[in-house]
Amino acid sequence: MEKIWTEMYKAAKSVLNERRISEYVTCGEVSAAILSRSGKIYKGVCIDTCSTLGICAERNAIFNMVTNGEQEIDKVLCVLPDGSNGAPCGACRELMVQLMPDAYKNIEIMLDYASECTVKLGEITPEWWI
Repeated sequence: MEKIWTEMYKAAKSVLNERRISEYVTCGEVSAAILSRSGKIYKGVCIDTCSTLGICAERNAIFNMVTNGEQEIDKVLCVLPDGSNGAPCGACRELMVQLMPDAYKNIEIMLDYASECTVKLGEITPEWWI
């Protein structure tokens, strides 16, 4: 396995911290790490609200990347509460497609860290509207 995946997994796990912020908001059940094209890792956690104003961990990490002046994604990894991984939801995929309409298909996603299973965004999002 590429060393960067291990770094990303550790980065995402470092912010995985399920907690209740208020009676309306929970966060940290899922965390994510985004590797930008420059090689920097950006982290984020999910924030869930009772009124659907929350955000997924992957989009939170992407917004962190954009806030820091970058917009090109190389790799994506999310960590679920049990330590396993999964694919980004449709909203997260949509954001990645719109950020990189000419290159989104090459974004690499870690589906299962334990078995080193990765997939390209273009394989799981083959014919997006863009």
